[in-house]
Amino acid sequence: MGRTSEYKKEYDTKNIFYIKKYGKMHVCLAEIIDKKHMTRNALARATDTRFEVVKKWYDDSVTTIDLDVLARFCYVLDCRPEDLIKYQLGYAE
Repeated sequence: MGRTSEYKKEYDTKNIFYIKKYGKMHVCLAEIIDKKHMTRNALARATDTRFEVVKKWYDDSVTTIDLDVLARFCYVLDCRPEDLIKYQLGYAE
């Protein structure tokens, strides 16, 4: 069974579509700002972003990536998008 077949949509016993083993995205903002000894509040002020948004990114609970927010974080933290967002293959929930 190849990797591409893992992404294939299949039917379960109730005839509902689902995707299995597609992976999960993780936000690593906490690691980066902790290394830089920056607070979430300082990052929110520096990027002109609401604290609640920074908190979601920090807690790895963001569900939608706003590219403008990502760009501001990268600029202020002097990092690249791939430093902030990691992909974990095969995550099953």
